[in-house]
Amino acid sequence: MTLTLDVKHRLGAFALDAQFTAGKGVTALFGRSGSGKTSLVRIIAGLMRPDHGTLALDDITLADSKRHFFTPCHKRRFGYVFQEARLFPHLTVRQNLVYGRWFAGKVQAGGDGSKIIEMLGIEHLLKRYPEKLSGGEKQRVAIGRALFSSPRLLLMDEPLAALDEARKAEIIPYLERLRDETGVPIIYVSHSISEVSRLADQIVVMKGGKVDAAGPAAEILSHPAFGEQLERRDIGSILSGNVEAFDTVHGLATVRVGRSALQIPATAARVGQRVRIHIPAREVLLATVRPEGLSALNILAGQIADIGPFRDGLAMVAVNCDGTVVTSRITSLSVERLGLAKGQTVFAIVKSAALDPY
Repeated sequence: MTLTLDVKHRLGAFALDAQFTAGKGVTALFGRSGSGKTSLVRIIAGLMRPDHGTLALDDITLADSKRHFFTPCHKRRFGYVFQEARLFPHLTVRQNLVYGRWFAGKVQAGGDGSKIIEMLGIEHLLKRYPEKLSGGEKQRVAIGRALFSSPRLLLMDEPLAALDEARKAEIIPYLERLRDETGVPIIYVSHSISEVSRLADQIVVMKGGKVDAAGPAAEILSHPAFGEQLERRDIGSILSGNVEAFDTVHGLATVRVGRSALQIPATAARVGQRVRIHIPAREVLLATVRPEGLSALNILAGQIADIGPFRDGLAMVAVNCDGTVVTSRITSLSVERLGLAKGQTVFAIVKSAALDPY
């Protein structure tokens, strides 16, 4: 199932002019606040009619300004999950879920939704009212309600933005199951690099109302220009690899990335599992000789591929570790003291505790 969008729309002084194609899996609309992500997802949902352009799902036209054609949102059969769960407070969890089936018409006749309930881990919540649920539980129920409508496409507009870090960590695995088990294409709006790096198959980067870049997640995440879209604390490296082993005693997964192996904290891992790792540049130290007696588990040898221009007394140093590029953010003073230069052999030091558990 393929969604094709080519639209222009003006909201006051803000101009939206975007084109992209989204296929199966998770397509993330990524960008800073005000880049046009939510406006795009509202156009896809049918909550906003574009001034110009077209929107189609496979060979089904949903909007065409030249033909003055527009399919209203309730006829698109798209599920929508907002930042807030927006559950009906006077209905139980089961009743909230069943309400979603009303939009499915005859599509899901006879289904009891037990697979959805099991996948989201909400069996024990069915008799509760929303006021008795945590933030993460409410959001899982909201996702379940959207799935009960048998959507052709699922739209998720920053579904974790209202949750604290603990609740986000709780719900991410359910989103991964949703991606891997349902087969429902997902448009996922976010400005969180950790969410996008874990969930996305495709990424559409928005900037100033336009599509700045689009393509496979691994390709976009590893592109140097992608760093310009990140908040300063998030700038770093996104690496893809496979789980090679899992130490249940210490809660560490060994992830093979090219010729390098990294020790990553994890509560569970399956050998052979494909994962992505976000390494913040601020957490990478550099040494000109192999260090000893350190608590850091990840020490990678490599050659300096590039030293970015100094800004605010800081420099970005890209280190090629046997084909795996790790970025370090250090002071310009450190660059001078170590005499760093392109092509020089250095050691990149990464604390396991600094890495995002996948």
